[in-house]
Amino acid sequence: MGGAGGGSRHRFVSAGNAVALAYLAACRAELAAIKPGNVHARSAGHGMTAADFELSAVASAPFIADPDRRVGSRILGAIEATWAAVRCNTNLGIVLLCAPLAAAAQSRHSGNFSARLGKVLEALDQEDAEMTYAAIRLANPGGLGEIGTGDVRQKPDMSLLAAMEMAASRDRIARQYASGYADVFEVGLANFSAARTRLGDGEWAVTQVYLEFLGRFPDSHVARKHGNATAERVRTEAKSYAARFRRAADPKDMIEDLLAYDAALKGAGINPGTSADLTVASLFAAALDHLRA
Repeated sequence: MGGAGGGSRHRFVSAGNAVALAYLAACRAELAAIKPGNVHARSAGHGMTAADFELSAVASAPFIADPDRRVGSRILGAIEATWAAVRCNTNLGIVLLCAPLAAAAQSRHSGNFSARLGKVLEALDQEDAEMTYAAIRLANPGGLGEIGTGDVRQKPDMSLLAAMEMAASRDRIARQYASGYADVFEVGLANFSAARTRLGDGEWAVTQVYLEFLGRFPDSHVARKHGNATAERVRTEAKSYAARFRRAADPKDMIEDLLAYDAALKGAGINPGTSADLTVASLFAAALDHLRA
């Protein structure tokens, strides 16, 4: 941030605050919505509570939104703060997805939000990879030992973008880096816009986005922990719920069924965490699209 003077510095601080508020709002909106299998305000699960996720969002927000940090530093700082607050992995996927989005909103590159995000992703280097690997080691997510072909216990010999590109075929979060966040823009934002038109800005629009992700793709977190067959079965089930939800005259009519499905997934230890992470990223991107640092 060289040579800009006091007025420019104040502008970047203000932008950082706006980004932090958008991040907190996205995390809280996702937490308030019914998301079968994932922790939400109506149901804890997998050894975690809604309060854990609230604390994680508050702890990580200043790092996600710090305009003076590179993407890898945002990721590592956010996970270190989260671990200090809750001592468990509540938000690694959220942080991995949201750090580049925040950087794009604060970028001085020209173009629309998607174009600025592309420039941020292209600039990710080996230093970003080193800090991201350190964050992953600290979070220690179940079933995740590698990004691409690079063991996260070793110092990376490639850029963060290259590592994510190598993992994109089997990990939906890595695929966002490799594809310019295609799923977030084409599935998440598109469905969020349609859901808000039909349902308003409340929790039901968020539930629709989550169900669309869960019904569209086998969840990467489920696949890592339970295998591809289980992930595909969950996807097929969720596709049916998503279709019913889109047709429902009043989404409240589906509360009982959604909570029953939620209990069934949690009873089997199935947590579609990647679908939830993509939902947060979509809500965050929708807000950031209107910001310009």
